[in-house]
This record gives sequence, C-alpha cells and structure tokens, in this order.
Amino acid sequence: MKFYTADLCDKYPNDVQVLAPILHSFGGLKKVMGQIVTIKLPGNNQSLVALLKQKGDGKIVVVDVEESYTAVVGDNLMKLAHDNHWAGIIINGYVRDTKNTKEIDVALFALGTCPKKTIQSQEGVLHVTLHFGGVSFNEGEYLYADRDGIILSKEPLAM
Repeated sequence: MKFYTADLCDKYPNDVQVLAPILHSFGGLKKVMGQIVTIKLPGNNQSLVALLKQKGDGKIVVVDVEESYTAVVGDNLMKLAHDNHWAGIIINGYVRDTKNTKEIDVALFALGTCPKKTIQSQEGVLHVTLHFGGVSFNEGEYLYADRDGIILSKEPLAM
C-alpha cells in the first residue's frame, strides 16, 4: 500500500476532503485505504457487530455515535473485523482495549478511549451520509488515512 495523504492532496487538491485532526490511531495498521461503508449508531453496537460479521473485502467502516462517551469498539470487534477482511474502522466516538487493538492488523481511528462499553439498545442505520470533522462520509466513496491525516474522495485516486 504505497500512498501518502500529503501527496494525494497535492495531486488532487480539488478532489479531496480533509478530515479535521480529531481522530487518533488505535489499530495495528497506521495506514489504510478503501471504500467506505457507513453506519450511524444511536445506541449499542449490535448493528456494527452484524456488519463486521459480513465479508469486508478491504472496505472501511465509518461509524458515527455523535461523540457518545462509551466505547464502541474493543479488541473483540477488531478481531472480528480482521477475520472478515475489513481494512479499517473510523469512529466519531471512543474505543477500549487499546493495548490489544494496536496488535491487530486493522486500522482503527477514534476520538479517544473510554473503558465503559455501550449498553443502550437501539438499532443502527446503515448506508447513510455521515457528517463530522468538517467532512461528509458517503457510502461507496474512498478513504485514505496515514500519519498525516484522513482524506476522502468520490473516486479512487491514482498514486
């Protein structure tokens, strides 16, 4: 996977959105690119669990829990994502078990950590446009992330 978000921004200045620097890396992969699958979670993460049980084919799940201060993903969901070939998880929320999540070869970006897991019981909504960090995440578009930041594009970008 040879790309750098800075180079892509230079090459495609009018074709990318740049996420505000609100997320931190908690996964084993520090660099990831792939097609976006979106999910909005107003409560627990059961809808996310169901999604991660499906084949990921190198895609990236973008999750919005509207910054709710409970952990959406921990080491068990990261293992599930890895086993089903998801490339990464981007969360407008929090994670836990980070000592272990950093050992799993899946990218994981989140606002921070929280030891308490989600417990509310509401269904999530798949395949919707999400808005956070100054950008819009659209189902089927593309995400690129590395140490410099996270960018989005409507089409895959040539390196």
